Amino acid sequence: MDGHGFTRREAGILAGAIAVLFVGGMLGFMRLLHESWHAALYRTIVTGSLTGLDSTPRGLGAELLTIAIVLSGVAIFGYFAAQIFDSIAHSVLGGAWREKKRRKMIDQLRDHIIVCGYGRVGRRAGDELREAGVPYVVLDFSDEAIEHAREHDDMFVEGTGSEDEDLERAGIDRARGIIIASDDDGDNLYITLSVKVRRPEVTVIVRGSNEEAERKLKLAGADRVVTPYTTAGRVMAQLMIRPQVTSFVNAMTSSRGPDLNFEEIEVTPSCGVAGRTIGDLGVATRTGANIVAVRRHDGALEMRPTKDTRLEESDVIVGLGSTDEIRRLEELFEPRQEKQ
Repeated sequence: MDGHGFTRREAGILAGAIAVLFVGGMLGFMRLLHESWHAALYRTIVTGSLTGLDSTPRGLGAELLTIAIVLSGVAIFGYFAAQIFDSIAHSVLGGAWREKKRRKMIDQLRDHIIVCGYGRVGRRAGDELREAGVPYVVLDFSDEAIEHAREHDDMFVEGTGSEDEDLERAGIDRARGIIIASDDDGDNLYITLSVKVRRPEVTVIVRGSNEEAERKLKLAGADRVVTPYTTAGRVMAQLMIRPQVTSFVNAMTSSRGPDLNFEEIEVTPSCGVAGRTIGDLGVATRTGANIVAVRRHDGALEMRPTKDTRLEESDVIVGLGSTDEIRRLEELFEPRQEKQ
């Protein structure tokens, strides 16, 4: 017994034991008491099911057989009752234990991502986060979404992002961002407002159905709005017009693409890099990676930085390289005390 119910083998053994008890008792009473088969079977069932004795059997052999049937019935039905109790206890207590463990794991998370809405778009986002090793929590209320989360060992909270309590349970006060991927623009707008009022600094990426929804979501405070249908149409057209360029970009931004990765790295005060140029740092020679863009602290995006580009505190660089090259690039921008 594994605690989740009877296995086929155990159910077969139980059924076999009952059959042996009833057939054996019937044959025994037929022989010892010279009863008909149906009278002997009736006596055996009444005796073995512990409902009582039909009548006092005559003779030592019949009495001993009756005692054996009673004890066998006690053993069989005692075993059956124990397994049923164990199954129920495991379902109730085991479910509570798993829920407590999951809650503890979520409470310990820091700088994670909340995926609010675990439909097709949300699941795709979860796949990418899982592939990248980024911790995340699923927030959804549908049975299908929760079952999918369980199948993939995702941490999840049953609820909706429109309730502050559910956002708290998902760790919104400790999260670094939230992906809002509901099919309903109204729900996404409400959730965006709720999150931004609570934590204006948290990154909010929202799904929108059209350009009008995108405009309203940005007014509500969304940092980025993704419109899947508009994006899909644009990609399809670009694949027709510029197939090789589009295929290359898709491969670079896919977790299943070649061993090239994009990474964002912030220039912190303690890394000792602020005020120096990319050439001074020798990024290409020391790491093998390339800095393909720099997001300035004022929000301006500088594309195609050169070796003379000077990095300032709070700038965010976008690096491109293999896994090892990106790791070396991150080490170059680590705080000095960590590099010692």
